[in-house]
Amino acid sequence: MNILITGGTGYIGRELCRALAQRNDNIWVYSRRPAAVQQLCGPRANPVDSLDKITALNLDAVVNLAGESIAGGLWTTKRKQKLRDSRIQLTADLCSNLARSDTPPMTFISASATGVYGDGGDTFFSEDSPASSNDFAQQLCHDWETAADPASEWSRVVKLRIGLVMGPGGGFLGPLKLPFRLGLGGRLGSGQQWMSWISLADMVNVILFCLDNSTCKGPVNAVAPNPVTNREFTQTFAELLNRPAIIPAPATALKIGLGELSSLLLGGQRVIPEKLQALGFEFKHAELESALRAAL
Repeated sequence: MNILITGGTGYIGRELCRALAQRNDNIWVYSRRPAAVQQLCGPRANPVDSLDKITALNLDAVVNLAGESIAGGLWTTKRKQKLRDSRIQLTADLCSNLARSDTPPMTFISASATGVYGDGGDTFFSEDSPASSNDFAQQLCHDWETAADPASEWSRVVKLRIGLVMGPGGGFLGPLKLPFRLGLGGRLGSGQQWMSWISLADMVNVILFCLDNSTCKGPVNAVAPNPVTNREFTQTFAELLNRPAIIPAPATALKIGLGELSSLLLGGQRVIPEKLQALGFEFKHAELESALRAAL
């Protein structure tokens, strides 16, 4: 299979490239740093430095993972525009170039996030749950998904609503390991907000599953089947590190220090992978403790 990946040098993308190489797929990685692609993604990953060049690749599938880290800085006006451009504009440009190909790919998998559901309290969200645009994160996800819609004219489109990705060497746990190892971890705000997570191994397997399963299309919740509250996550993580977790981060302090970005930490979504389960996907890490042990 001939596959193009955007965001291939990122945390998920690098692991996906390794998995595709093991399957002997042909891999192209679009990157602003083409010289670093093979170092980060492996020798089988062919760098592409311009979207204008993808029309000649005779692609079977595209996996669109590109996007600046949403938690990589305060949500200033400039930062918000950068987040939008790296997701929405890139996806629109990608679709525009693929549409000009003589043989457009049959499968188009595009990243989104569980933030599309907004802060839902204890409500369960499946793929059939309504998605709205009441705040910046929701609007970002909504517009990101909408930007992929033109691909439906020539592709089976899958919109991956990705949860918190947990794995070794980075991801959601990366910045948390040091403070928790020092015994400085604790719940965020009330700790009652829900965290929908997925292990890195399962995240990659979900993408492979969506590539190979022709009946999989539309929104797909890329999360493990057992979301947890922030309090439960904090306690489990600290116990595995044999450290206390007694220093909470008050909601007021987070709002003052992080501004609008604090909504990512103080809000949450209780998301279930209804579509994946209905299609028979098997999770390697269905429980939080198993995922955390693998990540550590």
